[in-house]
Amino acid sequence: MTLRLGSLEVATPVVLAPMAGVTNAAFRRLCAEHGAGLYVCEMITSRGLVEGDETTRRMLVFDELEEIRSVQLYGTDPTYVGKAVSILCEEFGVRHVDLNFGCPVPKVTRKGGGGALPWKRGLLGRILEQAVAAAAPYDVPVTMKTRKGIDDDHLTYLDAGRIAQEAGCAAIALHGRTVAQAYSGEADWDAIAALKRSVDIPVLGNGDIWEASDALRMVEETGVDGVVIGRGCLGRPWLFGDLARALAAGGDADRITLPTLGEVTAMMRRHAELLSEHMGEERGCKEFRKHVTWYLKGFPAGGDMRRSLGLIDSLATLDRLLADLDPAAPFPVSELGAPRGRQGAPRARVALPDGWLDETDGSRIHLTEDADETTGG
Repeated sequence: MTLRLGSLEVATPVVLAPMAGVTNAAFRRLCAEHGAGLYVCEMITSRGLVEGDETTRRMLVFDELEEIRSVQLYGTDPTYVGKAVSILCEEFGVRHVDLNFGCPVPKVTRKGGGGALPWKRGLLGRILEQAVAAAAPYDVPVTMKTRKGIDDDHLTYLDAGRIAQEAGCAAIALHGRTVAQAYSGEADWDAIAALKRSVDIPVLGNGDIWEASDALRMVEETGVDGVVIGRGCLGRPWLFGDLARALAAGGDADRITLPTLGEVTAMMRRHAELLSEHMGEERGCKEFRKHVTWYLKGFPAGGDMRRSLGLIDSLATLDRLLADLDPAAPFPVSELGAPRGRQGAPRARVALPDGWLDETDGSRIHLTEDADETTGG
């Protein structure tokens, strides 16, 4: 089972979802060391890139072994998005561009961006057309990611799929939740199946894939052409190896990785090492701190150890602390299939621009985006 996006072929139909502060070059390299797939850079803003924002450009760092440079772009202005796609292709050698129309974060949706934007069907079409046209001279496929809609009363995903196909997008990914749900509740795989039936371009499914068996079940139940993995890989880079085996011809979802604590600490050390190579040791170790809880979830590691690991400032300190953990401790099977990362509660009201729901074209509005906006979703 492979995934074709225009001229680009992905050997394993698995895509790493961009996550702010997580899917940097070091983490993408670590995941790729465990299994094949398409590993997408953290989301950047079109305006930030076009205007030369330093924070935005610093995020466009790729590992030397990263053969396929993939970037997710956020934008609300067709002109800015088109220019940003050209810059990514020409200056950074990007070979795949994904457009984010699924972010549920209030500071994004209140400006009409992320998961709010597909409500404006006309604006969505113009953005996608500009992006596809800008990427065409470089033979770079453009895809989009979206959600079911703003809430259950304002669904957009079927229209978004039609618009994406008409604009020339190579694929569309659907997170089976609304913006109002954020990351709470269960993902609606029936909606993903409905989108797959309604379009001819590849459809990728996202939501509640915690194990390789979940990915196989989604493919079987929805007919999707691939899966997008977000929170399920937090602290579990080996998940991509499980997915590669399960989705290969004759794959077996029962062949899952259950690493001992010693094997997990080796991955932790490798992760911190890669971060240090890309960012310098002090900053790399500080960046690694956020991953400690995810790696050790369910393992026997006391509160003092977890706190100490959450304060590391050097690889030597990390080595000393990891040496005190029991390498023979088995993987906590109770964590299999359990949600990881943020969940939260559904929102009673989605933050939107005034009058956003009054019409669906968007030709008479002017939206702005912050040049340094880096929140993913």
